[in-house]
Amino acid sequence: MDSPEMTFTLAYLVFAVCFVFTPNEFHSAGLTVQNLLSGWLGSEDAAFVSYHLRRTAATLLCHSLLPLGYYVGMCFAASEKQLYSPGQASEAWQLLLVLAVALPSAACTLIYYWSRDQWAHHPLARTLALYALPQSGWQAVASSINTEFRRIDKFATGVPGARVIVTDTWVMKVTTYRVHVAQQQDVHLTVTESRQHELSPDSNLPVQLLTIHIASISPAVQPFDIRSWSPALAACRPELM
Repeated sequence: MDSPEMTFTLAYLVFAVCFVFTPNEFHSAGLTVQNLLSGWLGSEDAAFVSYHLRRTAATLLCHSLLPLGYYVGMCFAASEKQLYSPGQASEAWQLLLVLAVALPSAACTLIYYWSRDQWAHHPLARTLALYALPQSGWQAVASSINTEFRRIDKFATGVPGARVIVTDTWVMKVTTYRVHVAQQQDVHLTVTESRQHELSPDSNLPVQLLTIHIASISPAVQPFDIRSWSPALAACRPELM
């Protein structure tokens, strides 16, 4: 029979992987950072940029706490190891404890840096600042994105960890820790991969899964890739195809 230590380790590993990559079952059960901290994060529809500034910070912190959660759990699952008294634990467990404490400490330091000057140091805010007019700031660009995101004619597709959003002006990719943003008029699109599928779930026509590389004419804007079914993307935003 498996020991309590092995059972807990396997169970926690499954939980940690699912919590980070959030399969549909976890979304249905509400075991996501977005759902657990919904009161603090606010509404994505009401303030898209502010929501994702907080979401990325909260996700980074929650994920960094997973090793510490494992160590605390092992204090109960393997009480004979005396992990609750680090001085009596083995060197391997002491090293794990140092790492488990260092990760959230580093995350908190980075989040504090991001949040200074009303989140002006966050990667998303710094990207938006590249599109701001000289007499305005990144908040003006954020307000424009918020307005366009609230419109019903936007295009959004993909799983929560890799969503693609196209508005009248912007192309955005929402990932677990980042939000990539590019202005449509300033980007070059290159199809880097195309996979043919015989039948579409919505019709009897063949479809293609495209991987599109989006690169801004500004070298300061980091390029990114999006994946989408070609008929859906072309129908919603023909100018992107």
